[in-house]
Amino acid sequence: MRFLHTADWHIGKNLNGYDLLDDQVATFHRIERIAQEKQVDAVVIAGDLYDRSIPSEAAVRTLNSMLGRLNLQDHFPVLAISGNHDSATRLGTGADWFALKSLYLNTTLVNAFEPVIIKNTQFFLLPFFGIQEVRNYFHDDAIRNVNQAMERIVKAMKEKFAPDKAHVLVAHFFAAGAQRTADSETLVEVGGLSAVSTRLLAPFDYVALGHLHNRDALHDERARYSGSPMKFSVSEAKQKKGVWIVDTDPFKVEWVPLPPVHDIHLLKGSFADLVAAAGKHDPADFYDIELTDHERIPDVLSKLREHYPKIVSLHRTHQARQVETLVDQKRRRADPMDLLADFYQQTMGDDLSAQQRQWAQQSLEKISEED
Repeated sequence: MRFLHTADWHIGKNLNGYDLLDDQVATFHRIERIAQEKQVDAVVIAGDLYDRSIPSEAAVRTLNSMLGRLNLQDHFPVLAISGNHDSATRLGTGADWFALKSLYLNTTLVNAFEPVIIKNTQFFLLPFFGIQEVRNYFHDDAIRNVNQAMERIVKAMKEKFAPDKAHVLVAHFFAAGAQRTADSETLVEVGGLSAVSTRLLAPFDYVALGHLHNRDALHDERARYSGSPMKFSVSEAKQKKGVWIVDTDPFKVEWVPLPPVHDIHLLKGSFADLVAAAGKHDPADFYDIELTDHERIPDVLSKLREHYPKIVSLHRTHQARQVETLVDQKRRRADPMDLLADFYQQTMGDDLSAQQRQWAQQSLEKISEED
C-alpha cells in the first residue's frame, strides 16, 4: 500500500489581504502530479481543508473541483477528515454519497472507529474533536484531558485491528513526545493546549497528522506532520513545504518537496539599498521588509510597493525619528475640544451637536479629575 500524506490546505486563505486561491490551485496540481508519478493507491488529507468554517463560494467551488479531480477523474481513493478550521457539519454534507466513489470524508467521532480498508491497510479517520465529545461518546465524565481521551479512542480502535493488515491513523491535533525507542516522554504545551503523547500512538504503523504547518514540528519515525503545502504566513517563510509518500509494507517514508508558486522573502536593509536591489527579486512574490533607516521616510510603504508590490508586512529596526512640523506643534497646543470637533467633522462630514459637545466636555473633565 502506498499513499500520499498531505494536510492543512486552508482553501480560501489570504495572506494579509492578498488572495492565495490561484496559488492554491497551482499547488494542488503539483500535488496531483506527484500522486500520479508516484503511483499512489490513495491520497490522505489530514484536516483543515478550508481556512474558515464558513468558506466563500469561490473556496467551496475550488475544493469541490480539487476533490472531484483526484477522485472522479484520476480515480484515487481520497481519505480526508475535518480539522479545527473546518465546519464539520458543512464539510461532511454528502459524505455517505462520496464514499460510494471512494471519497472517504469523516467529520464525526462516531464514525472514526470503522476503518476504511484499502489493499493491505486499515485507515482510521479521526477528525478534530473536543473533550466533551469524547466524554459523550464513551459516557464517561472522568475523561478530563486530551491524553485520557486519546487513550480511550485508541483502545476502541485497536479492537477493530485486523491482524493481517497495516494500521494507519489519520488525525488532526497537537502531538509531541520522545521517540518510540526512548524510555521517557516529553510533554509539551502548544498554544496553551496539552499535546497528545506519541506513546499513545504506538499501536499504529503510521500516523498521518495535520494541524501544525511545519513538517519538523514532530520527530517520530511513524508519526509525522505533512505541514501545509504552501507558506501561509511570514512565520513560515523559511519552512520547506511538501508531501510524504508512505509505503506500508515494507515500511518506507519519502519526502517530496513542493517549491512555492510565489515565495515569501524576508528582506532587511535601508530604503536606498532595498530600492537598488529590487531588480533581483520577483515582483510577484511576497515580502516582509525590515527597514534599518533611522529617519522617517514619508509614505514609505507606498514608495516601496513601487518596487515590491506584494509587501505583507513592514517594520523597522529602529524607531524612526520624526521632525516636528509647525502644524504638529500647533496641533499639540490646541484645545482637546477643538481637536475632537475637527476630527468629527473630517470623519463624519458634520459638526458636533450641542448634546455631543456636552457629553464630550463632561468626559474630558472627568479624565482631567482622574489625572
